[in-house]
Amino acid sequence: MKGLNDILQLGNPLLYEVCDPVLETELPQVKGWIEDLHNVMQEIRSKYNFGRAIAAPQLGIMKRLIYMNIDRPIIFINPEFTDLSEDMFEMWDDCMSFPNLLVKVKRHKYLTINYLDENWQPQQWKMQDGLSELLQHEYDHLNGVLCTMRAIDEKSFKWRN
Repeated sequence: MKGLNDILQLGNPLLYEVCDPVLETELPQVKGWIEDLHNVMQEIRSKYNFGRAIAAPQLGIMKRLIYMNIDRPIIFINPEFTDLSEDMFEMWDDCMSFPNLLVKVKRHKYLTINYLDENWQPQQWKMQDGLSELLQHEYDHLNGVLCTMRAIDEKSFKWRN
């Protein structure tokens, strides 16, 4: 079982790699990956008081998999975005791979996410505001992009209080 010490930290080269799609033949492995993602997210919540979702590459699982648990667990396998709004908003973003740093970024206000669920069934969800921002952050991880790379400018960094 993976824990807090298994989160890849800022600067780890794996965080900058594009992840491979999850294959249907890997579905039996997904359950174990989700258990690890859930466990680590719970530890982050206990230690840092944040954490609504986590992307598989943050634990070195180089697959297109996101685990979100706000009021219930949701698994996003091979997610893709469509209908990204032109309307953007600015916000301070945080990340489990550098939990004490906040980065000001711009995110799309609305989007549609298409994905496979844990039963390999296609799903679609139209998101806005906080959920839209959250999934954009996690989706970026699948493409080797960190919020530090999306900073609005050189002054868009601050330490968490």
